[in-house]
Amino acid sequence: SEEEMIETMIGNSIANQCSPVLMDVKPSNLLILTREEEERFLEMEDIPGIWGICLHRGEQKSIWLLYRKDRLEALLLWPGTAEFLKSYGYQTEESTLDQMLTRLAERFTEYKEGRAEFPHEMGAFLGYPLSDVKGFIEHEGKDFLCSGYWKVYSDETGAKKTFQLYQAVRNMVLQMLSAGSSLCEISCQAY
Repeated sequence: SEEEMIETMIGNSIANQCSPVLMDVKPSNLLILTREEEERFLEMEDIPGIWGICLHRGEQKSIWLLYRKDRLEALLLWPGTAEFLKSYGYQTEESTLDQMLTRLAERFTEYKEGRAEFPHEMGAFLGYPLSDVKGFIEHEGKDFLCSGYWKVYSDETGAKKTFQLYQAVRNMVLQMLSAGSSLCEISCQAY
């Protein structure tokens, strides 16, 4: 049925874009959905251990952050990250994770509407190495050592290993889906 086809399509979108968070090797991933996909996505049953916040809803597409609460919280409260986020106006001591995510969504929407520059702190929320997030800002996205899931400015060897891990995890999740596993089953196995 058309219903099942769309469900499969969304499953594949989530697998392609968010396997590292599904398999619990990354705190969060961005998920970009068309209007139709988003409607179905919102009707889907929850994926255990995975939370989501819509960062921006455009006319054609919506951009979501899917995340594992405990992992993301630990990452954002790490002193180096907390200090970095403070420079972007995040009250890391007083704020809950939800408040920080709401602020990120507001900043991202301002950017998408052309009212502000890109919220570079998003890299920290996505679990990219802080040295690379800072390197990206400093070098304005140029002069990187290599790029894959993000632009690398410091530990090239480590980053390449991480890129390989994310790719392997993505292939595995897509295989599991095509073999009939559900996103919930896949997420539960990792959880």
